Amino acid sequence: IAVTLDQKGCVYVPHVLGIMVGQPLKVVNSDFTTHNIHVMSKNNPQWNQSQPPGAAPFYKKFAHPEVMVPVHCNEHPWMKAYIGVVTNPLFAVTGQEGTFTIKGVPAGEYTLEAWTATFGTEEKTVTVHAHETATVDFTFHHE
Repeated sequence: IAVTLDQKGCVYVPHVLGIMVGQPLKVVNSDFTTHNIHVMSKNNPQWNQSQPPGAAPFYKKFAHPEVMVPVHCNEHPWMKAYIGVVTNPLFAVTGQEGTFTIKGVPAGEYTLEAWTATFGTEEKTVTVHAHETATVDFTFHHE
């Protein structure tokens, strides 16, 4: 199943997305203007592709994990997005309230990493017990 990155109202929707290595990224232009999608990855080949209004969606894949891949529009410099490329399905992007849920996590001890564009990353260790819910809170501090 493809993960969609849309260009709508001259912003990327969503602003942050997660995708697995090898999973298709579907890039859509819902605007009436040309966009230039510039993916500035370090572990994967960079790409820079124009997409005029009304153009068909195009698809790309990432071969290597990388958190986070910045995406810019060379036509509209305020447009930014971030793509987290991971090797397993145990990831989430927070909702409007800053909450997230990762379902189907097997019992065990895990290191959970949270990332923000403003404050970087923070790690927490969490133990998941069989048939139970675990809660982890992250607090980012401005230095």
